[in-house]
Parts: sequence; C-alpha cells; structure tokens
Amino acid sequence: MSVVVLTESNFYSTIGTGVALVDFWAPWCGPCLIQLDVTEELDTEMGDDVVFGKVNIDEELDFVIELGVNAIPTIIIFKNGQPVDTMSGILSKAVLKQKLDSYL
Repeated sequence: MSVVVLTESNFYSTIGTGVALVDFWAPWCGPCLIQLDVTEELDTEMGDDVVFGKVNIDEELDFVIELGVNAIPTIIIFKNGQPVDTMSGILSKAVLKQKLDSYL
C-alpha cells in the first residue's frame, strides 16, 4: 500500500471503517516532511491493518479548519471514521505504532 492522498471529497469514504492514521502536512514545512517519512515507513510495515492518509493543508485549508487542525505536523488516528487520538509535532515510529496497536 501507499499513503493515500486525502481530500475533502474522499476523506470519509477512505477512513470510514477500521483504523486510519491521517498526517496533516504542508510541502514547505520541514518537520512535516520528517513526519511524513515516518508515516510512509509505518505504512510499509502496517499497511494491511491500518489505512494511512495524508492531507496537504495548503490544498484543503477550509476542510482542515473544519476538522480543528491548527498546527502542523498533526496526526489524527481515526477508528470507524471517528477521531480517537490527536497528536502534534514530530512523533517517532515506535510511539505511533504503539498508539495504532492499541486501537486495532
């Protein structure tokens, strides 16, 4: 699998069932690019169990504001379409894997 590019139009249909990790980022944000590398590594390791998505805040600003994201990088974990955990800043692969495992 690969990290799915999420937009307002495909967001809920993509993350609606099971566990999903969504990475909110921007191409000009250095810490976001570091976090995105971690997200992509996790996707390679856990891709069958978890949906991994990314939202470019520059392209989806109104939707991102609707979701309450006000800092980047931000990771939100969803279970069956509902947010269950929100974290900001650069997070290690180990921390994210532990969080995801707790929701599987």
